[in-house]
Amino acid sequence: MQHQLASIHELARIELLAGLPGEVLGRLAGRMIRRSLAPGDTILEGADAHGRFHVVVSGMLASGGQTLRPGDTLGGLEPLDPAVRALTPAIVASCDDATFEELIRPVLGSGPL
Repeated sequence: MQHQLASIHELARIELLAGLPGEVLGRLAGRMIRRSLAPGDTILEGADAHGRFHVVVSGMLASGGQTLRPGDTLGGLEPLDPAVRALTPAIVASCDDATFEELIRPVLGSGPL
């Protein structure tokens, strides 16, 4: 599994994040870790994956019988299913809950994701 920072361009293509002001999107890109997954890989890497907000950038993942596609989110407001696995080559970007609360939550409000 490869790790690097997510790009502003990559995050701006995600519907949930596209409405964020440019400054906020830039700060978010500087804090979101981009992970490349092979089919069968899990997004969980020990304890560090819990307490994180994840967004599917590309590919498909399986979670509790659901198929997750680009733009779908995990964690953040809800517990993360430990069995989430990539069905195809995929890219997932994630940030810690503190970053989610600081940069994403104020723009989205308190409604569901």
